[in-house]
Amino acid sequence: MVEIKIPNLNKKSDNYFFKKKLTLRRKSKKKLISEVVIMFFLSFIIIYLNYLIPNKKLLFNKFPSNLIMVYANLEELAIYLFQIILTIVIVISALLSVVLFIGALSRILKLLRRSKRKTYQ
Repeated sequence: MVEIKIPNLNKKSDNYFFKKKLTLRRKSKKKLISEVVIMFFLSFIIIYLNYLIPNKKLLFNKFPSNLIMVYANLEELAIYLFQIILTIVIVISALLSVVLFIGALSRILKLLRRSKRKTYQ
């Protein structure tokens, strides 16, 4: 008979799933220094860009009111979006009803033509 292999769930060696894929080598001093220089350079660029922004205090003071205004504008956006969707639904349903009405009239005309032809024959 075929033996069924059931995996052992109590293995302690699988605690670190990617253990073999980790690189455990230390970085060289040259590479560490280059990373430090890049990090310092990027941090100074970010600090300088923040320094260039005018009226920082005003921005921080208006932040709560700006959030409230965003919420109010989202409500208005939802209302306007609902009205736009409702208008589109009305237009599509009107077009669909016109097409169905024309189709029904054409079928009635076909039935009347057939019945007239049958009565003459």
